[in-house]
Amino acid sequence: MEELRIERRLIMTPGPVGIDPRVSQAMSSSILGQFDPDFTNIMNQTMEMIRASFMTKNKWSFPIDGTSRAGIEAVIASIVKPGDKVLVPIIGRFGQLLVELAERAGGEVHTIQRPMGEVFDQAEIIAALDEIQPKVLALVHGETSTGRMQPMDQLGKACKERGVFSVVDAVATYLGTVIPVDEWELDAVIGGAQKCLSIPSGITPITFNDRFAEEINKRKRVESGIRTAEDEADNPFITSNYLDLTQLQDYWSERRLNHHTEATVMMYALYQGLRLALEEGVEKRAQRHEYHHTALKKALKALGLTIYSDNHHEMKMVTCVEIPENLDGEAFRSGLLKEYGVEIASSFGALHGKIWRIGTMGYVVQKMNIVTFVTIFSAYLVNSGVKGLDPNAALRTLLTYYEKESY
Repeated sequence: MEELRIERRLIMTPGPVGIDPRVSQAMSSSILGQFDPDFTNIMNQTMEMIRASFMTKNKWSFPIDGTSRAGIEAVIASIVKPGDKVLVPIIGRFGQLLVELAERAGGEVHTIQRPMGEVFDQAEIIAALDEIQPKVLALVHGETSTGRMQPMDQLGKACKERGVFSVVDAVATYLGTVIPVDEWELDAVIGGAQKCLSIPSGITPITFNDRFAEEINKRKRVESGIRTAEDEADNPFITSNYLDLTQLQDYWSERRLNHHTEATVMMYALYQGLRLALEEGVEKRAQRHEYHHTALKKALKALGLTIYSDNHHEMKMVTCVEIPENLDGEAFRSGLLKEYGVEIASSFGALHGKIWRIGTMGYVVQKMNIVTFVTIFSAYLVNSGVKGLDPNAALRTLLTYYEKESY
């Protein structure tokens, strides 16, 4: 076998993204045992940083070892038992994922849906809560398949008033915009690693409040091999062992239940990524994402492209652009990656082949990267035969914006 060689890439997708070299350096540190006091100290500090990143005082703020989907499934599988009503407002592909996970947990799933590229008025969702009376409201904050951000500052309070548990997939928006969990009174929120936090996929920060914890602990069952006389085996228990939040609570607290072996290197990455994000500041980091998102949009418009669903509750870390007519979008993407090492994303379902999704997330969100991207992307479009484009105007617009505007 050949030695592993990875070519340099400029990843402009909605995840995964490039990571800060300081994260890579942290991941090369020596391995510690999972109950080594030095390592448990890292665990405790990581919990503190997760709280700060979500703007919450929730005790239960810790990572799930696994990709973002593991984090979402851990929360859904722990709160939803067979027969529970779950309401899922769908604005794109990842709302459908919440349906899938809730159904697999045995939930009775009810959906409301908006056309691709649109979001719900919060009053519509609250009206559905009154009509369906679910146990759980599960929804996506940043729907990367369409580039939309669902408003939800009123939904946590509405759920609490009705005895409903709110579950929010904030995988794509976490640390790319401000998500004040306590202010919005959200019960459980799942963040993401490989997007705006800008660390490798494989560990997922989550947070949930005491109200949520009390409910899931009604189904707590410690596995038999480590169960003590004090541990009750309630039924119906949470069916997943690995993704059982109640056992993970014991792992991430003073008891240090021997549930699984912690992903040491990924913990180093999460610690360092959170440290860098909080050093920058949650609000300042959000401003940086919006600043460069605006720069890219202005450049693409000046180039002559059309922004999909422009200014309609758009995410500030994903730009969706309509694929020019008579251009094979997938062949273009493939060529852009193969010839120039630049990667962008297509979309799903009804939008596949109609839009490209360009991510401006985390470490990649720098002037140098945006200017490099616009230069290569514009020239390659022209060389691919797209008519009516003006690469010079795109670059002038971008550079003028950067010279005159700041954040």
